[in-house]
Amino acid sequence: MTPQGLDADLVEAARGGSSAAFGRLVDRHQRAVRGFLRRLCGDAAEADDLAQETFLAAWTEIGRFRGEAEVRSWLCGIAWRRHQSAARAGLRRRRRDQAWSEAAQQQGAIPASSDDRLTLERALAGLPLDQRAAVALCLAGEFSHADAAEVLGLPIGTVKSHVARGRSRLLAAIGGRDE
Repeated sequence: MTPQGLDADLVEAARGGSSAAFGRLVDRHQRAVRGFLRRLCGDAAEADDLAQETFLAAWTEIGRFRGEAEVRSWLCGIAWRRHQSAARAGLRRRRRDQAWSEAAQQQGAIPASSDDRLTLERALAGLPLDQRAAVALCLAGEFSHADAAEVLGLPIGTVKSHVARGRSRLLAAIGGRDE
């Protein structure tokens, strides 16, 4: 049986709900997909995350595969679209972070030196996850406490506490005062 014939049989079985058949497709093509993404990203961890997203998307979209291209080409197409989406999201995030950083510097809220910024980033990374998320939404993302509570699925009082504690820890890390 040709590789394309085997792929066609595996696709049909996967369309019928066979996760084992889809697993064989993943085994056959993950090296090509991961290699493609690693060359695009230049970061193995990011590429592996995108490859995982690619295969999850392929599993949900297997019914739409028409067989006009090889399975490997179809999977790499999904990987390309996932990479483009991640790149656009990263660009939006960098622009938003830069705008926030510039605005905060103008108000004197964050330090201007790169050493102080690194200290602030480390302090932020050291916050508990819920607290970091609340700080990121309310202080950096300009969400209201109520909106952040909805996003995080937490009571509003908890979000307010997380923001206050997180802000205090960040200010202490950079030697600032909590007013």
